[in-house]
Amino acid sequence: MEKNRLEAFSDGVIAIIITIMVLELKVPHGAELDSLKPLAPSFLSYVLSFIYVGIYWNNHHHMLHAAKHVSGLVLWVNLILLFWLSLFPFATAWMGENHFEALPSAAYGFVLLMAAISYYALQQSIIHNDGKNSVLKKAIGSDWKGKISPLLYIVAIFMAFWNHWIAQAIYVGVALIWLIPDTRIERTFNNIET
Repeated sequence: MEKNRLEAFSDGVIAIIITIMVLELKVPHGAELDSLKPLAPSFLSYVLSFIYVGIYWNNHHHMLHAAKHVSGLVLWVNLILLFWLSLFPFATAWMGENHFEALPSAAYGFVLLMAAISYYALQQSIIHNDGKNSVLKKAIGSDWKGKISPLLYIVAIFMAFWNHWIAQAIYVGVALIWLIPDTRIERTFNNIET
């Protein structure tokens, strides 16, 4: 199968996820600035989730760019990743509507954790599919971000029941780690071309 079809399908699903998340934002019942205050938790959870979905979209694009071709295994693992990403609107809305309380914050962390594990599985299936000369394997190197993120999510899930604001700080921290542009794949391609 052409990897372009997989990328186009994934892009479409991710676009729908973002659309659903924004549709969950409620319009205030007033024209005063104070009418926006009750919506702040929902808006902040939307912003965080939008950043996460954007990070996944960007890294997914780079990962598929590094793949030589896709197999049936890659297709299925990609669907698992999209499944977990498709739960972002629900987890985002639940957390925002409940002002970042413990259980919704922990559930949000669980969705983040499962998306991270699924992304790792997709990455590994592409590497396995491409063999010992995998460009993706060369590009990711030790992948410290990919290894530390799930650990931080697990810590945040448990922290949510002790202090949900610490859990939120961890989620923001992980997003900031990934928000810094990751040039490993582009750098690897540039080295191969020269």
